[in-house]
Amino acid sequence: MPDRNRPSGEPAPADPALVESDAERRRRRAQFLRELNEAKALRERVQPRRARAARMRQQMRMRTFRW
Repeated sequence: MPDRNRPSGEPAPADPALVESDAERRRRRAQFLRELNEAKALRERVQPRRARAARMRQQMRMRTFRW
């Protein structure tokens, strides 16, 4: 019976030591989000007009989004 949490084409890992822990995955994700926010802040400082336009577009998307 296939594992429901795994996409059908992905084989099961042979060695449990190769599977990353949830803590490691969360640590890498937190690092990625920190770097992403830093890059966005840098882009906003370097291109303020384009960043403002992007913020306005995002606000419009959120205003028109239906839950």
